[in-house]
Amino acid sequence: MKILHLDSSVLNDNSITRQLTRALVDGLQAQHGSTSVIYHDLASNEIPHLSGEILGAAFTPESDWSELQRSERARSEQLIGEFLGSEILVIGAPMYNFSIPSQLKAWIDRVAVAGRTFKYTETGPVGLAGGKTVYVVSARGGVYSNEQGQAMDFQEDYLKTALGFLGISDVRFIRAEAVNMGDDARSNALSAAKEAITQTTSYATIHSAPC
Repeated sequence: MKILHLDSSVLNDNSITRQLTRALVDGLQAQHGSTSVIYHDLASNEIPHLSGEILGAAFTPESDWSELQRSERARSEQLIGEFLGSEILVIGAPMYNFSIPSQLKAWIDRVAVAGRTFKYTETGPVGLAGGKTVYVVSARGGVYSNEQGQAMDFQEDYLKTALGFLGISDVRFIRAEAVNMGDDARSNALSAAKEAITQTTSYATIHSAPC
């Protein structure tokens, strides 16, 4: 069992998603037994956003690549390999300005590659990275799960759409919502998220046991 663990909050030890993804990964490791974890702190070790020069490597003979193109192609290949080789993804994704951190978007841009993780066909695009389970640990300062809030949600919906485009249909959200709406709301949100993690890892125990 291989787990790919991504954190993207810029708040370091003050981050809610970091606290929760750590607990989730620990629980999954305990329940699945033999596992390996690849971890990326996308905020502390940012993946450079795509540029014209980086993308230009796809249209330039390798012998003419710049040093930047060589190093970034190697980085992209590593990230794609990690993504395709994992059975479980745990993604810490706080909501920033109704969407995801740009650091997480930079990772998505590196692994969403035609011919590798999806392909175009006569009937439309087809994802090539299926068969995985993705746990998205989502934190929001306000409430976006109600009808009014959903109209401003470009965080969870975007991740579900992007991952679905790559062929991943099993995307599960563990949410801490309203964390900036007072101490009580924050405490309740954290308790609910931690309980969801406990239930998730207990579920994994039941369904991963040999028949």
